[in-house]
Amino acid sequence: MNHLLVIDWSVVGVKAGQFILSFSILIVLHELGHFLTAKRFGCRVEKFYLFFNPWFSLFKKKIGETEYGIGWIPLGGYVKISGMIDESMDKEQMKLPPKPYEFRSKPAWQRLIIMLGGVTVNVILAIIIFILIAWVWGDRYIPISNLKYGVSADSLGVKIGLKDGDKITAVAGKPVERVGTVGTEIISREAKSITVDRNGQKIELTIPEGVIGNLNKNRLGGFSYVRVPLIVDTIVTKKAKITKGNLQKGDTLIGFNGVPIRYNTDLNKLIRDYDDTVATYTLIRNGQDTVSAEVFYNKKGETYVGFKPMEDILGTNHIKYSFLQSIPVGFNKCWETLGRYINNLRQIFTSKEIKARDSLGSVISIGGIFPPVWDWQMFWTLTAIFSIILAFMNILPVPGLDGGHALFTIYEMVTGRKPSDKFMEYAQIVGFVLLLSLMAYALGLDIWRIFK
Repeated sequence: MNHLLVIDWSVVGVKAGQFILSFSILIVLHELGHFLTAKRFGCRVEKFYLFFNPWFSLFKKKIGETEYGIGWIPLGGYVKISGMIDESMDKEQMKLPPKPYEFRSKPAWQRLIIMLGGVTVNVILAIIIFILIAWVWGDRYIPISNLKYGVSADSLGVKIGLKDGDKITAVAGKPVERVGTVGTEIISREAKSITVDRNGQKIELTIPEGVIGNLNKNRLGGFSYVRVPLIVDTIVTKKAKITKGNLQKGDTLIGFNGVPIRYNTDLNKLIRDYDDTVATYTLIRNGQDTVSAEVFYNKKGETYVGFKPMEDILGTNHIKYSFLQSIPVGFNKCWETLGRYINNLRQIFTSKEIKARDSLGSVISIGGIFPPVWDWQMFWTLTAIFSIILAFMNILPVPGLDGGHALFTIYEMVTGRKPSDKFMEYAQIVGFVLLLSLMAYALGLDIWRIFK
């Protein structure tokens, strides 16, 4: 119960809102791909649903021959095409003679296109979103060369010999260009070493066995964090409580309750579980005067005093693209995302350190990836990433997924023999059980992580 009390439910609400909107867009457009291709080839579509609706629907309305609705289980969606063995498992319909408007009456090539319609839309959607992100926001990042204060080494970093102030310049011999990519590069490359710049001297640090597994298990945490000085930037006057003294924009924090600090990482170590009490700040003002202020931390550990963002202190590179320039950038981003995801899946089966129990996650993990405040650039970036992942997962040759249906259709086209309805029915059941088992396993892992 204590775990539930410390959760910031306002943050959960923002994350959940972004997750639901993102996946609603992906599901509706995926199913629209099936819907439009089915209608194009003269199939009757009986239902078009966002989310699943066993027993009842939150909303439904019949327009023409199709019932449109919203279910109450937010784990996907579906279109029910007449004469097709799908999630509905409508056995009675399949016992009747095929009708011209049914899926099973159509040529194999048409059925294949219908099956691939959703995946195709998800790929196109991902490419379009990546193109628009490049066009609207461009590409902004902190180059490693700007990391003038270095990093603060956490437990995993200390284990390999990383020290405070080091600048990580290469992973497995490949130069690092952007701040914030080191952890991902170490895992994806299963790196055996990193190169650091320590006071102008290049040093290679060996990564021992177990570090990569723990880094993956910790979701990239516990290795190193970027250091920057703490410069007061914003004070929410109606919410911040300065019980003694005052703060001004531009003040640099150098002490916390008498403990000297220089960087954000120093403060982070001191304020863990610091709430519902007052802390004394020691600051440098105008580069020369030492002042103090007593700042109240509420029950959530908030002060409503904001420090200057890392990007503003270190500086960023901002690449702007015209619309035409954004097109190849969007395509490349899409294929890079797909490549990384396939590599991550491969590691689950081939790596000694990357374990399925540490990598898999349910809707809880996915929702947790979204930022705690509404950020449209991050929202659309994650939506594009999930769109290409959804396309890849659906194309896998697993019964119950689009790829499974496509595989059986391709088999029919090659051999001239169509799998029986009874075989398709059993295959659908097996695939459905496998998928539900995997989802239940992933959900169980997330619940275990929360209470652990």
